[in-house]
Parts: sequence; C-alpha cells; structure tokens
Amino acid sequence: MHPLLPSRPAGPFEERTLSSEAHTGLSKRPPTLHHTPRDPLPLPSQRSGTPGLARFNTAPAEVAETILLSCCHSHRWAQRMVAHRPYPDLDTLLAASDEAGYDLSPADVSEALADESSVGLHPGAPQAAHTALSAAHAAYESRFGHAFVISLAGCRPDEYLDRVLAGIRARLAHEPDEERAVSAEELRGLARSRLAQAVTSQVASSPSEAV
Repeated sequence: MHPLLPSRPAGPFEERTLSSEAHTGLSKRPPTLHHTPRDPLPLPSQRSGTPGLARFNTAPAEVAETILLSCCHSHRWAQRMVAHRPYPDLDTLLAASDEAGYDLSPADVSEALADESSVGLHPGAPQAAHTALSAAHAAYESRFGHAFVISLAGCRPDEYLDRVLAGIRARLAHEPDEERAVSAEELRGLARSRLAQAVTSQVASSPSEAV
C-alpha cells in the first residue's frame, strides 16, 4: 500500500443504516453521522512539516485520483483535478474542485451519488430518532433511487437530525430533475469539505471524526 493511503478504521459514529439498493454491485461510502469532511483518505504531511497539499501535488496520479475519489466518486471530476496539479494553495485547490463540480454531466452525478450512503446517527441516539431517520431515508430513496446527500458544514451537532429530516421533507416535493440539481450542489459542497480535510491531515493525527 502506498504511504499516502493509510487504512481507515471504522469510526465510532458509523453504523449500518438504510441505503439505496438501486446501485447494487457498487462499493458505497459507509454511512456516517453526516456528510461533512469525515470520509476522505487522509493525506499525511511529511515529517519535516511540509503541508499535505505538497504531497498531493507530487503524489503519483493513481494515488491522487484514489484520494479524490474518496471525496467525490466521479472519475471525470477526479481525473480533471489530477490533471491540473500542482495547486499553489488550498484556496486554489478548492476553487478548482468547485469548478470541476459544476462541469459534471448527469452521468457523472449519478456515478458520484451511487457511492454515497444514507446519513446515520450515533448508536446512542434515541430509538425514536433512528426510526424517524430510517423512515425518511426510505421515502427519499424510494422516490429518487439514490441516497440522500447533504453538506452540514458549519452546522452544530445538536442540529444534525433536525436539519437532515427537514431537508428530506422539503426535497421530497421536488421533481426528479430538480432534486438531481440540488443533489449535485450538495455533492460539490461535500467534495470541497472532504478535500480540505484530506490535504490538511497530518501524519501523526488519527483519522478525525465528523467536524
């Protein structure tokens, strides 16, 4: 295994929750407390303290692409990001991520959505909360055929459940094309936050929990 790709132990917030069966055979991202920068393979910095961005810029193309696919599972997006290296700073990298995300075709969005899994809750959450969230996910996935995705960056942990449930209720009223556009926007936000975490991780740090 390449040193840039450490194994990722399951986090304490991960659990099996309801997820779409519409993409059987595809490897899916494990369900997490929420879809913010939690999932990407960390990019450790060198011992000398060189930022993870420098390692990303110089990593072999296949390694960089694997890291990017852990942030957004669109091969076209990942390949474009790899092709435009090196990035001088994090802001430039994230701007490029947004730009590449806006160019995703419907097929690219479908590919990325197929790798996402439904939002889960901490195992210690009340059973009523698990039941409500599972029912909401079931309704959403039945209507649209893919997992519900939402970026909760900047949202307080005690707001996660209400924010997700409210988001599902509101988006169930969308027509499929409208919801696909909203999901694509959420994927761009998720890719941005996951990528920011990936390139700022330190080799001495353990994989961080959802922020």
